[in-house]
Amino acid sequence: MENNKIIAKEYFEQAERYYNNAKETLKKVKITYRTYDDSKYVSEACGTVYLAMLKALDGYLILQGVEKEKLPDTYQGYVSALKRKLAHNGKIKSALTEVYQNLHVYGYYREGVSVGMIKLGLESAKFIINYFSKSAE
Repeated sequence: MENNKIIAKEYFEQAERYYNNAKETLKKVKITYRTYDDSKYVSEACGTVYLAMLKALDGYLILQGVEKEKLPDTYQGYVSALKRKLAHNGKIKSALTEVYQNLHVYGYYREGVSVGMIKLGLESAKFIINYFSKSAE
């Protein structure tokens, strides 16, 4: 179990690094009338933050005994794994949905540029990263 804790901490550190890198990417983009002016950087940042959240989820699942080779590889897989491994937590479920919809679908795939939606997704991702990172302490 101690080995799982070491591996999980690495995942949480990566999650934090990815998140910070994405925030730096967003700083490159000018905002006009509550929209980002360059969808390329926004899309890149959104994809990176989504990956950061997945790293945090992976870290948590590893702490719960899931082997690295058996980590989920789809959004629905993560949702199912969390239902099995985490007592019902409405805040986590809501945050997960916000990150998936606002950042992964809207920001990354659809190249959405609404500052409000992106910021809400970022806040939710940070909440998830912090929540699960604390489980390794």
